[in-house]
Amino acid sequence: MRKHVLFSMVGMVFFILPGTLFAASSETYRQLNLFGDVFERVRGDYVEEVSDSDLIEAAINGMLSSLDPHSKYLNPKNFQEIQVQTRGQFGGLGIEVTMENGFVKVISPIDDTPAQRAGMMAGDFVTHLDGEPVLGLTLEQAVDRMRGPVDSDITLTVQREGVDAAFDVVITRAIIKIRSVRARTEGDDVVYVRITSFTENTLVELERSFGEIMTEQGDRTTGVVLDLRNNPGGLLEQAVAVSDAFLRQGEIVSTRGRRPDSIQRFNARKGDLADGLPMVMLINGGSASASEIVAGALQDHHRAIVLGTRSFGKGSVQTVIPLGGRGAIRLTTARYFTPSGRSIQALGIDPDIVVEQARIEKLTPVTRRREADLRGRLSNGSGQADTESDDDESDAQPQAAANPTGADEPPVDYQLTRALDLLRGLRLLSSTAVN
Repeated sequence: MRKHVLFSMVGMVFFILPGTLFAASSETYRQLNLFGDVFERVRGDYVEEVSDSDLIEAAINGMLSSLDPHSKYLNPKNFQEIQVQTRGQFGGLGIEVTMENGFVKVISPIDDTPAQRAGMMAGDFVTHLDGEPVLGLTLEQAVDRMRGPVDSDITLTVQREGVDAAFDVVITRAIIKIRSVRARTEGDDVVYVRITSFTENTLVELERSFGEIMTEQGDRTTGVVLDLRNNPGGLLEQAVAVSDAFLRQGEIVSTRGRRPDSIQRFNARKGDLADGLPMVMLINGGSASASEIVAGALQDHHRAIVLGTRSFGKGSVQTVIPLGGRGAIRLTTARYFTPSGRSIQALGIDPDIVVEQARIEKLTPVTRRREADLRGRLSNGSGQADTESDDDESDAQPQAAANPTGADEPPVDYQLTRALDLLRGLRLLSSTAVN
């Protein structure tokens, strides 16, 4: 029996990595022998009966998860789900997560999903799921527990930076349908484009949405804001395509694996969707992977001013390798580099202009005297009417009162406001230079 099990395991390794064992050293065979011994001991003596398939799947998961946080085994069910996700529709809560220090860390909530509406934020740590500790679970196990029937509730216990105590968030599961691109005008002269993730249809949606607004706006458009905040990434080819849409030439990204002959370079083709209009790109700590490829490409080519806070720092490429009906493995196969040769792995993209998200408060204006309020002032000679103040209390110094924005008013997006100010400042500077 033991030899049969060992031969089965060796056959499985042959299947996953064809050809590699032919040149394996005797030490490799000894290690496989050890694996066979442990496998037989567990299946024979463990306190509860465990199926061979569960043990083998756990062994594969252990091997891959020990490499890095992004390599994992996808059983047939999970493989099918990840294929559905890249098409832009899946079931769940609507958060992109990773594992850090034994807890689930939120990379970013996805726009218009239950998690986003419940107030989940990038950087949140999930410590318990329905009261059960996350510590000790693999990322896959935690994700499986977060999934469930549509309209069912789950309680996430969240630890958030700046908040002293953990708190519970109740989220109702739903079918997540992602519209990856949204576009609108800001102030009749700036096109705002929000990309929430990079799915199979991102470029098509971008070209359609952007084209419709540019047709409506005509010559009134003076700039573009590309918002990649809380964009957890997605398909590499779509990140390359979006970068290409705004670049006329030059390298977009290169990927480099372990072997010298594995280097791939992706270059831009002629054409700029924005026709050279000034651009500002928004990023934050929830901008990861494919969104960092776009940010790095447009930043290195000076095509856009990057504004916001440092991005997540995922500079690795995962390849999904099907295993012939037995699921697939998602394996980290390369690092990617920006056009200038930067690897942003564990570093992230630093914005050109750092702007933290903030709350804007309205201040009651301070009453002060002006020249027009002074008795006996000179006329400006232009014929414009000037008014005389009846306020004789020249030494009065009323205090300013800070009043937060009304609760029924929508919150002001401070980073977006700064981006719009920057674009309009560039427009004014440009018109001044021409004059």
